[in-house]
Amino acid sequence: MLLNHQRIATIRRIGEIARERRADAVLVAGDVFETHAVSDETIRRTLNALDGFAGPWVMLPGNHDSALAESPWSRIRRIGAPENLTLATQREPIVLAGGAVTVLPAPLARRHEAADVTEWFDDAPSGPGSLRIGLAHGSVAAFLPAQAEVHNPIAYDRAERARLDYLALGDWHGTLRIGPRTWYSGTPEADGFKANAPGNVLHVRFDEPGATPVVEVIPAGHYHWHTVAIDIHAPDEIPGIAHAVEALGAPLEHRVVRLTLNGAVAFDTRFAVDEALQSLKARVHFLDVDDSQLIAQPSADDLDRIDRIGFVRSAVDALGARAGDVTDPEREMARLALEILYMEHRKLAS
Repeated sequence: MLLNHQRIATIRRIGEIARERRADAVLVAGDVFETHAVSDETIRRTLNALDGFAGPWVMLPGNHDSALAESPWSRIRRIGAPENLTLATQREPIVLAGGAVTVLPAPLARRHEAADVTEWFDDAPSGPGSLRIGLAHGSVAAFLPAQAEVHNPIAYDRAERARLDYLALGDWHGTLRIGPRTWYSGTPEADGFKANAPGNVLHVRFDEPGATPVVEVIPAGHYHWHTVAIDIHAPDEIPGIAHAVEALGAPLEHRVVRLTLNGAVAFDTRFAVDEALQSLKARVHFLDVDDSQLIAQPSADDLDRIDRIGFVRSAVDALGARAGDVTDPEREMARLALEILYMEHRKLAS
């Protein structure tokens, strides 16, 4: 829920950037909404967030919010769109800035289109001296990383074929330059742990029609997502967990961190790791910990802390022997039983 609210706040930030840079328009290349089932409240909050920039906003349906008969776009029309918002739901030129700019949109009418929906750009009209700007959502397959989903194909040379001054693309969630006139801006508010340069907007400036555009990457996102892996084998390595997260940069409350811990440690060290993680969770926005590969092995001191004499000690010694026997099929079960005994002992002792 917090992330959804932050996305709305980031729209306001985009408006501030557009106002500061005296932009002629803000172009949004699809996936304004994550789903067709978005609530009316979210739609209204999105529309309200546009008031930070009084100039034109042009929004294109993408694969997550395609222009179906019943969609967020049809609902916006019923709710009432602001006067400065253009819904680019049709393949027809959109004239801005008194004719100085012609936007050629390629909206998706369904989630996946088999044909290149930008093909119509080639023969699309524009006024004399008008900047020709393509706006599309899809995949320039040969230029995207291997892990990218390839749907809604777009020709790699569409800007040249259609004599575009610039082609603004959406779908890939990171900032990516395809060519001097073709860019993916990426999602302005990061939404996952992919290391693909998200969280930016692009300020595109033209000195004159036909000139190569000047593209500036501007950070716009609030939260930053990171993946961190740490090896722990001894108590003196525990502070390295906090140091690795602090190295991501301030403010830490803007950091969303997926932390993977690896290694083999004694029970008392494992307990100290948990305490360090609880402290760290209070400092970052969100900490997701995978400690499945941080194996706790009982030391002699650990076993002595559980019990030194009597029946419990006999049970501890028997479990310890099985936990140390690599041929015992119940070895892991014995180790887990010892770990539970140790943790319960610590709780009672505290």
